[in-house]
Amino acid sequence: QLQASGGGLVQAGGSLRLSCAASGLTFGSYVMGWFRQAPGKEREFLAAISRIGGTTYYADSVKGRFTISRDNAKNTVYLQMNSLKPEDTAVYYCAAGPFLRTASLAYSYWGQGTLVTVSS
Repeated sequence: QLQASGGGLVQAGGSLRLSCAASGLTFGSYVMGWFRQAPGKEREFLAAISRIGGTTYYADSVKGRFTISRDNAKNTVYLQMNSLKPEDTAVYYCAAGPFLRTASLAYSYWGQGTLVTVSS
């Protein structure tokens, strides 16, 4: 089970840190990813991190603004989001999978989502 938290309302230019706590799975055995879905749009890959955190990968839309990290001792993955824009408004999801991929189909487990709203 994955439990995402940390969403909320923030002004443009602000920051938020999302967390995703895992339970019931061997956290360190999984690649972790973050995705988002805005109303009327498809789910979009944002970032992924390898099992021990040595490799990260970002979508161009968030590169330089978002940072993914993980703490395997706490079974938690984070997404630090800086310089937020109104177009970042979406429901944000964490996911766990066996491979570092951008496709949502590559991920086996999903959190329930946390809403991020960025006001202009």
